[in-house]
Amino acid sequence: LPPFGVMHCVQCHCEPLLTQKDPDCDEPILLPGHCCKTCPKGNHPKSKEKEDDLHKSYNDRSYLSSEDMGPGESRTDFVTVLTGMTDSWLPSSGGVARARFSLTRTSLAFSITYQRMSRPGKIVFLDSDGNTAFEYRVPKGQSDMICGVWKNLAKPLMRQLQSEQMRIRMTTLTNRREEVEGKIIKHRALFAETFSSTLTSKEENSGMGGIAMLTLSDTENNLHFILILQEPVLVPIRVHLVYRQHILREILANITSHDPDFAEVLTDLNSRELFWLSRGQLEIAVATEGQDPRQISGFITGRKSCDTIQSVMSSGDALTPGKTGGVGSAIFNLHDNGTLDYQVQVAGLTSDMVGLTIELKPKRRNKRSVLYDLMPEYNKATGRAVGSWSRLEARHIHMLLQNELFINVATAHSQDGELRGQIKALLYSGLEAPRHELPTPLAGHFVSPLVRTGASGHAWVSVDKNCHLHYEIVVAGLSKTDDLTVNAHLQGLAEIGEIDDTSTAHKQLLTGFYGSQAQGVLKDISHELLQHLDQGTAFIQVSTKLNPRGEIRGWVHVPNNCKLGTNGDVEEAEFDDFFVTDPEELKKDPHMCFFENQHHAHGSRWTPNYDTCFSCSCQKRTVICDPVICPTLTCSQTIQPEDKCCPICDGELTESKDMKALERVEENPEGCYFEGDQKMHAPGTTWHPFVPPFGYIKCAVCTCKGSTGEVHCEKVTCPVLTCSHPVRRNPSDCCKECPEEDKTPVGLEHSDMMQADGPRHCKFGKNYYQNSDNWHPWVPLVGEMKCITCWCDVSHGVTKCQRKQCPMLTCSNITRREGSCCPECIGEQLIQNKNGGSC
Repeated sequence: LPPFGVMHCVQCHCEPLLTQKDPDCDEPILLPGHCCKTCPKGNHPKSKEKEDDLHKSYNDRSYLSSEDMGPGESRTDFVTVLTGMTDSWLPSSGGVARARFSLTRTSLAFSITYQRMSRPGKIVFLDSDGNTAFEYRVPKGQSDMICGVWKNLAKPLMRQLQSEQMRIRMTTLTNRREEVEGKIIKHRALFAETFSSTLTSKEENSGMGGIAMLTLSDTENNLHFILILQEPVLVPIRVHLVYRQHILREILANITSHDPDFAEVLTDLNSRELFWLSRGQLEIAVATEGQDPRQISGFITGRKSCDTIQSVMSSGDALTPGKTGGVGSAIFNLHDNGTLDYQVQVAGLTSDMVGLTIELKPKRRNKRSVLYDLMPEYNKATGRAVGSWSRLEARHIHMLLQNELFINVATAHSQDGELRGQIKALLYSGLEAPRHELPTPLAGHFVSPLVRTGASGHAWVSVDKNCHLHYEIVVAGLSKTDDLTVNAHLQGLAEIGEIDDTSTAHKQLLTGFYGSQAQGVLKDISHELLQHLDQGTAFIQVSTKLNPRGEIRGWVHVPNNCKLGTNGDVEEAEFDDFFVTDPEELKKDPHMCFFENQHHAHGSRWTPNYDTCFSCSCQKRTVICDPVICPTLTCSQTIQPEDKCCPICDGELTESKDMKALERVEENPEGCYFEGDQKMHAPGTTWHPFVPPFGYIKCAVCTCKGSTGEVHCEKVTCPVLTCSHPVRRNPSDCCKECPEEDKTPVGLEHSDMMQADGPRHCKFGKNYYQNSDNWHPWVPLVGEMKCITCWCDVSHGVTKCQRKQCPMLTCSNITRREGSCCPECIGEQLIQNKNGGSC
């Protein structure tokens, strides 16, 4: 029973599928999950009149989980049931908590609810040895929800988490200390869960507890559920569905320590049961049988988490996609009693709004399924609608938490909808962004001059007590392809800046991102920008390769008391941010680098002055410079442009004649933006990807596909070698080579080479030296190493190097003069040297 597991009380047998006749079309296709090929939509001669006239991106179910997932945005969910400690020195607690975790990249976001215990003060993550891996101090508050993020998990701890070897412990700091603990496990039911219940005992200090994860089936009123209980032995249990102490349903089962999960289905819920479920009035109870019967129970409510239910409405996502430059933004809050609070704002409409509705995904454009009308709450003067939907059905709650509902804005010119957005949860980030407030809308309508784009977005922005800027940006409606593969990924740069009547715009880069979301902390902010934020004259802008001067923009007003700019310790950038900073502020950063008389921020990249064919990056006070590595070209004729480090095919130069490279890329909508080096690349060009702090990756080659604007990277294919012992000449080389002694010229055997005419020599770096030559080696970025001497020993066929030997010093005051290889004594020892003595 997906996603819950094995149904031990049901047995299946296999029957062969009846042979189906060949489809009546030229090019049948095999759809995922189907056994037989079928005709694609629109290609079956008998189904023309039934063809779905909707935009194809609305005809698949990929939006449930992966529509806006960019690289690195994939996540893994975990769950824990925490119960009272019975094997510690603390008395067993009657408290029970449920924790849900989402792992993205190296950050673990957690949402914890608790019952029958005081508000915890400390949460501790324990590794496989029982040692503290991470500790989180719980802020004071009145809510029964705890939200947090564990950032920068080390790889060994991430492996322990994935293999279910970690535990979590939660402790109160009050006079009556309570402690609950549980094991962190992966569970496949988390993806489908829309309702939940925490099961507790009415007995004091029982140490019992459990959780239930529930979901409705897609087409029928069947309630699937799974129980996770803390019972170590074989236990007969009785599961009841209860309304006001009246038993509605009953199930008998056994729970074992080897299979502690129990999955079952309550079939055909009637209208009254569904109504009680939507209002949070149904209770699930689990009772053990035997001489010492015990019971735990809890009310079933919509799934709780720290995530934010929100929606970005764009013209690019309308049922008839367009490019108006308008925007809609909405946030929602679901209560235990089934009431849904909403706040909606719109801007940049082409005509008067005539409809604001929450809808299902339609099967046909002219058969929209409207669930709720928000128009009565709409205020035309403010462009906002604020209110509550108090009659959600259980099915509506299920679809809301499965990201299956949409919000639609209809106008006089677009009766079916000018703006539309999917309502979906935004993962908790841990940033101090006020998600309970309406975010700043971002639209082409706010760019000057106006940009007619199908994209839109919104952003939450705040300034903390240290005058650091926290931001979260969500975008929608851009670059959707007209096939089943949804590519709603924004490629661009997010910026923040200020504009007033007396000066030009000053901008700071927030982050470069590829995906639908960007978030982080900007810690180096000028005094002027903070003032503009306080006055409401600052803006956030997202620039793309099509509109480098701004695709969408929004005005930001964040009142703050930061009079002198940022203060407090500057920490390492969060969320992989890359930001540029004011030079004076940058000097205070302990992680900055000083190179060629300039300060560089941690994580920044630049081209050094000494050689434009190098790329340098700053990694925590360390400058790493790598030479640009040119990919192998397959064309017959190559040309070396004056402003390029690598040769290009002759055809590429002809194509870009009379254009500078940068101008060509910015004006050509078919260029590619690559996140690795944060540069635009011309169509058809190839390069080795640059990945800080590792430098250029020789084992991969990237190509810009001009027709789609996509970057395609693939591994290098190494040549087949004939020698028996190939070697990797440099540690960074991708492919192995045959040793020099195996590389003999054609027609000249190895024994003949030993007798060949001419002087023999040594090779060091790119230079060749004769026998008995000596030299000081030269190292890139450092220069000549004058304290090391190398010489060519032809008799052994090798180069030998030795550092200058320095005498032992017995004095306490030692110095080293500039240009000298060895240290010297100073003070009274120098006087002894003048008298013939030594140090």
